[in-house]
Amino acid sequence: MRWKDRNESNNVEDRRGGGGIKAGGISIIGLVVAFVAWKFFGVNPQQAYQVTQQVTSQSNQTQQPVRQPTQDETEAKRFVSTVLADTEETWTQVFKEQGKTYTPPKLVLYTGSTQTACGAGQAAMGPFYCPADQKVYLDTSFFRDMKLKMGIGGDQSQSTELSRKDQAGDFALAYVIAHEVGHHVQNLLGVSKQVYRLRSQSDERTGNQLSVRQELQADCFSGVWARRTDERVKFLDQGDIAEAMDAAEKIGDDYLQKRATGQIVPDSFTHGTSQQRMQWFDRGFQSGDITRCDAFNTQI
Repeated sequence: MRWKDRNESNNVEDRRGGGGIKAGGISIIGLVVAFVAWKFFGVNPQQAYQVTQQVTSQSNQTQQPVRQPTQDETEAKRFVSTVLADTEETWTQVFKEQGKTYTPPKLVLYTGSTQTACGAGQAAMGPFYCPADQKVYLDTSFFRDMKLKMGIGGDQSQSTELSRKDQAGDFALAYVIAHEVGHHVQNLLGVSKQVYRLRSQSDERTGNQLSVRQELQADCFSGVWARRTDERVKFLDQGDIAEAMDAAEKIGDDYLQKRATGQIVPDSFTHGTSQQRMQWFDRGFQSGDITRCDAFNTQI
């Protein structure tokens, strides 16, 4: 993926090393890999809020000292800012074609834990979107976790975040960000509100099915972003789409459940199977058309 020396977004809020709140006693290393990965690619408002209530109470939190970012952290911010700028340009154009105006989200970089309008966010949740404040939240240690914990994106011995030029796996990371921005697009289009209302009126099984459709639509939106951005700036390298497909496969509900317990429970799926996630990303990428991403009125 060619991202060096391109436009960067100004909508990135960096809370790392700036005295942000970190919950004591919480370590991503100590969590079950399947749980971490399940949260990597999108947390719906209800689930996010439930998880964040488990964060250590405010009385046990400590203020972190201000420090200068490392070279890897600076590189990670540049990467994130570039991908976010691409989403801004692409979705501005897509919305314009639909006779609408696109309002970009803010993207917050943090370390450990941070406050959001959806409750307390923590690194163990992976990247997530909060519709209440229209912000995407990302702890950049996630970049390393994708490689070391899930084997997504090339050299698993690499211990840094984005320290090599054109590092293998960078497009898988971009896919993650584009997916979360996809949830922002859903929020702007009113999809998220409708899903939240329907889930509140449904049993757990039906609610899970609605969640799956919402996640698959966000995957499709990320595919639209990839196609439309490549048409505009030719940023894709050979193998980039394969990286996204690899990531989509490894965060499918069936893949994660089998890896964690050896059993698959379809009624508990909330994000879709590996095959579904790959298909819906590809659907968006092949068409470049947002109207092809209606996962709610289409057989999935």
